[in-house]
Order: sequence, then C-alpha cells, then structure tokens
Amino acid sequence: MMMDGDSQFDFATSGRILFGWGILNRLPECVLHLGLGRRVFVVCGRNAARAKPVLDLLEQNGFASHVFQIAEEPSIELIQQGMLEAREGSDWVLGMGGGSALDAAKAIAMMAPQAGEVLDYLEVIGSGKPFEKKGLPVVAIPTTAGTGSEVTRNAVLSSAHHRAKVSMRHSSMLPALSIVDPSLTLSCPPAVTVSTGLDALTQLIEPFLSCKANPMTDGFCRQGIPVAVRSIQKVFQEPQNKQARTDMAYASLLGGLALANAGLGAVHGIAGPFGGMFPNAPHGAVCAALLPAALEVNNHVLKERYRGHLCQLRLRELVGMLTGNQDATFEDALAWTHQMVHLLNIPCLGSYGCSKGDLPLLIEKSMQASSMKGNPVPLLREEIADIIQRAL
Repeated sequence: MMMDGDSQFDFATSGRILFGWGILNRLPECVLHLGLGRRVFVVCGRNAARAKPVLDLLEQNGFASHVFQIAEEPSIELIQQGMLEAREGSDWVLGMGGGSALDAAKAIAMMAPQAGEVLDYLEVIGSGKPFEKKGLPVVAIPTTAGTGSEVTRNAVLSSAHHRAKVSMRHSSMLPALSIVDPSLTLSCPPAVTVSTGLDALTQLIEPFLSCKANPMTDGFCRQGIPVAVRSIQKVFQEPQNKQARTDMAYASLLGGLALANAGLGAVHGIAGPFGGMFPNAPHGAVCAALLPAALEVNNHVLKERYRGHLCQLRLRELVGMLTGNQDATFEDALAWTHQMVHLLNIPCLGSYGCSKGDLPLLIEKSMQASSMKGNPVPLLREEIADIIQRAL
C-alpha cells in the first residue's frame, strides 16, 4: 500500500516485545522494571509441567504465584471462575501456553477489576456493557507458534449454550509484556505444530489481502509469509530444528501484529462460527482446511465482479511469495496450498461432524462475523457456501 497525503492508520501492540531463543530468562528483570507487583495469577494449559520454568523463575525472584489451569478453549464459565480467583489478590496476570491460555489470561485480567459477570460485557449473546475499568496488566508467553495472541487486544470465548464463539475486546487487553521464546515450542505435539503453523501463515495472508491493510502491516506480512513458507514443512519433518522453530515463532508474531491492526478475512470469518458449532475442531486445522477454498473463491469473485481491484495486484504478489517464483500463476500458488494441506494431514471440515444440513446456520453466522469485514471484497451468501462446501 502506498502512502499519500490523506493516508491515515492506527497501530497498537504490546507495551514491550522480547523475542529470541532462551529469552524467557529475562522475565523477572522485565517485570520488576515494569513495577507490576509481586502477586501473579498464572494461567497455563492442561500440562502444568510446561509452565515449570516460568514458575521456578518467579519463585526464585520472590514472586508469589497462583496457578490456574485450563484444559480446553476458554469458555464463559471458565473465565468467570478465573475472574473470581484473580479477585482474591493478584497484581497482574501471566498467560503461558497456546492461544487458549493466552486468551484466557487476557479475559481474566480484563474481568478481574470489573463489577458483575462475564456475560454482562459480551455483545450479541450478553448485555454488551462497556468496561468501566482497565484490566490487570498481562504478560504473555506463547508456547505454540500460530495464534499471535501475545500481541492482540482481544480474547475469543466459547459459549456451549449459544453454540458460538465471541470476542472480548479492549485496548487494555494488549499485554504489557510479550516474551516469544522459540525454544518453548520444542515440546509442542506434531499435530498442534502443524495446525498452528498453517494458522500463522493464514494470519499473514489474510491481513495482506485485507481491505483494512496499512503500510505497517504490509511490511510484517511481506516479511512473514516467505519465512513461514520456507519452514512450515521443515518444522513438521524436523521438530527439533532450531531455525525452523525460530522461523515459525517469528512468523506467528508478525501475523499477530498484522491481524490486530488490519483484520482478517473469510477464512477466520468462517472458522470462528465453525468452532462455536463444533467445539472439538482445532481452530488452526479449520483455518488450514479453509485457506485454499477461500483463496480460490476470492480470486474468482475479484475477476468476475471487481476487475481492476487493488487486491488483484496483491494476489499476484502473494503468488510470488508462496511459490518463490515471480513468474508463477495463481493456479501454482493454489496447488501449493493444497499440497501443504495434504502433506500435513489436515482433516476436511466434514471430519468434525459438519454436513450440508449445518450450512444454513454456519453461513448466517459467518456473514455476521467480525473477521469477515476484513475480506478484500464482500462475499455473497452463495460464495461463502462455496468456500465451506469445497472444504467439506
């Protein structure tokens, strides 16, 4: 995107970002420098052993930790429980784990100072009240490379009752400190490595094509896409490869920076509602299954209804980044995405129990999803249906 005299954009991210192999060791000094306090509410995944390095660091430096484990994607009930525990006396919240742990940490931190319950502050399925106070400070430490949640201002919460996923969003949910240490992803299971890796790539592609893209996010995407492309297959085949793990952690960080400021598109616009309807479906794998279809349908719509649209130039640039060949065609890039989905054993949407009978509700929810607003061009109901059917 070129800047002109009338160009404007807004960019926000974490207060401080640390990146590098072994950089976790700088956690205590950074927290002390920020003056966050000594009482920390630690949110981690089901395997508390993975949080031991952080808990040991905190204990050795005089911090008192209260550990809150989550074993699944954060639900409204889970955040309600965590909020009540955090209110008992925590100065700040540390999230360590995948996107679910980080989102839970941000939501709990946001809710702890508020009056009332979680549903009071959620739109669509709740009362939609504005937040009256800033949240507690958050420190985010990802152990997967894919969500970018360490640099975003929202948390995705599930409601089994509504068969929906909704976002809690506020500027104070941006972490005060984000520590991205690629060595923490070494213990990530292969299936999670693959699905989060393809999600990281998708979260670079969609902001690059987004109608909300800006010059800063373009820079992150142009750097991140080739990095993810060169290492996504390698990290699956060689999970202990230091360079590949570093590449994917970096690509994930860049994707988080991009999506938080440029939005997403049809892939996430469908994946969010899909996850609400089929809660056992891993978000990253769903995004990976949808990516080739969303690219193909968007390309068709651009050629048929929006000839000459700026995004056609961006698609041509994307083709070169995905294939490493500036003379490649869109079909070459599409074949590459299909090949990655096949080689990395990504399941189709039907494997999670989705059938054609679920399409009307899924399409309706997708059309209302906030992520869909970032798609390069508006999609008709039948075009969204086409994407889903191709991924079934």
